[in-house]
Amino acid sequence: MSSESLSEVHGSVPTHNKKGWRKILAFLGPAYLVSVGYMDPGNWATDLAGGSEFGYKLLWVLLMSNLMALLLQSLSARLGVVCKLDLAQASKQAYPKWANIPLYILAEIAIAACDLAEIVGMAIGLNLLFDLPLIWGVAITALDTLLLLFLLNKGMRTMELFIISLVSIIGFSFVVEMFIVGPVYGEVVKGMVPSSLSGNALYIAIGIIGATVMPHNLYLHSSLVQTRKIDPSTKSIKNALKFNFIDSAIALNLAFLVNAAILILAAAAFHVNGFYDVAEIQDASKLLENLFGKIAPTFFAIALIAAGQSSTITGTLAGQIVMEGHLKLRIQPWVRRMITRLIAIIPAIITILYFGEEALGRLLVLSQVVLSLQLGFAVIPLIHFNSDRKLMKEHTIKLWVKILAWVCAGIIVFLNIQLVINELQGWLVTAGDNAIYLYTIVIPLILACFALLVYIFIHPFIKPGELKKRLVPHAKGVDFIEGQPISYQHIAIAVDFSDNTQAIIQNAIKLGGKSANYLFVHVVESAAARYLGKNTLDHETQQDVNSLIQYQDKLISLGYNASHELGFGVAATEIAKIVNDQKVDLVIMGAHGHSGIKDLLFGTTVNKLRHKIDTPILIVQ
Repeated sequence: MSSESLSEVHGSVPTHNKKGWRKILAFLGPAYLVSVGYMDPGNWATDLAGGSEFGYKLLWVLLMSNLMALLLQSLSARLGVVCKLDLAQASKQAYPKWANIPLYILAEIAIAACDLAEIVGMAIGLNLLFDLPLIWGVAITALDTLLLLFLLNKGMRTMELFIISLVSIIGFSFVVEMFIVGPVYGEVVKGMVPSSLSGNALYIAIGIIGATVMPHNLYLHSSLVQTRKIDPSTKSIKNALKFNFIDSAIALNLAFLVNAAILILAAAAFHVNGFYDVAEIQDASKLLENLFGKIAPTFFAIALIAAGQSSTITGTLAGQIVMEGHLKLRIQPWVRRMITRLIAIIPAIITILYFGEEALGRLLVLSQVVLSLQLGFAVIPLIHFNSDRKLMKEHTIKLWVKILAWVCAGIIVFLNIQLVINELQGWLVTAGDNAIYLYTIVIPLILACFALLVYIFIHPFIKPGELKKRLVPHAKGVDFIEGQPISYQHIAIAVDFSDNTQAIIQNAIKLGGKSANYLFVHVVESAAARYLGKNTLDHETQQDVNSLIQYQDKLISLGYNASHELGFGVAATEIAKIVNDQKVDLVIMGAHGHSGIKDLLFGTTVNKLRHKIDTPILIVQ
């Protein structure tokens, strides 16, 4: 591969030839992107409710949730590092198609619900800081699509630095808040000791756990760890697992401190002053201003905006990973971003227009309920995969880790099911004439989800076995036959491993004959490739390289001169770069086979490529 492409690669993060603290720093980053999901506006609502009503007594629940999250995120990172698979890809291959489709739908609903919480949170933050109407704040959040695309183009390290900066703003804001409200630190320490839970304390504790351990983060983390280039040796993998655990421990503990700060703030500012029922973010800000002046709600709003913006970026990345993994469907990032954002914006706008701004708090709670319902569908497969010796080999988790993971999963699933039941009971009480819809639509859907949850738990025990290895959105390279050679000089053959690959290769060798040089070109367009670039080492990349080598070797065996080159990221840009660098005088490629709306969704490589090169292009239908 051409060395010139290294400077243009998005998110290339090498880890070799680094020692000591430089080695650790090379691995730090992915967990910070994950950690922002643990401090999003959905967490704020549960933390504020817990602190205002029960003071410091629920701090131990936050601590327990953080330990659970650390265990599960480390399992997610292990899956990505060892198998070069994200959780969506592994689930796609482990379960039958009829189960995979609802698993994908549930994951998408959870991501939209998470995005909804972040939209509402950011809109509230803009309202508190600039007195901007909530309806306009919700609309403005659609513009952060441009921010995400800018960060994607700047690479993985830039995105990580941006997210870390936002997390730092959140942390600094709450450090200032702590100095303002002055909590009783002796009571804070006592709050870390477990105590019995009942009534509303149990309900809020369930909400804290449901808002803390988020399903989309498990998909995201298993993909982001692949942004680090590591050798495939056992020693290198073990070191990567160790450094990723350090990354997770630091990032998630920072997230715990932020959540704990919110709860402590609510306890010190509201509970101590007799305000026991503060769950609305706007109410919390007004009370802070009444109690401590304007400086307190200002930092509160800044932290809220930073939390909403950082969380929505990582939620979109998770959505892209889930779609590619579960459906083997790849669309352009900006389209994916707009779909996710619109799905979340529409219910927020409808709520404001028809139910009023005061209903946004209830919408936040509803988004956390939806997240809770989906959590088990990510946690259970994750533990199964990490326990599979055929898949993980010597990196399979130890028995005590497996037991601890299943205990955590059991607690999380039980408490989240209890949360859903409690919410459903509340809806039944207030539904009135609309209760018929709950009985005919909502309850059957919940029961179907529960049946699916049971199935994904028992399926690996019934049909154990190694996951299939064809985990890419296209088929493997196919064999081809030699046609009549036609004289030509230097031909680039752009292949996508589709059914018309044979026709493309035949046209090339007929035009060039055995005197020409042939360059097989393919561009990896996965989510990982956009961030890792040349350092991508996942299954898709390895298979693509093998397929290109297969084509190359076959041509050489037939007496032709052949080589290959792999690009990463945007197909048109990478092909143009290779063609210009290699001084190719003819490009042969297949037609994309779609038009209209599909062009908008999937892009048109040929149209973009012809504007980037002077070399003639032969399109084979």
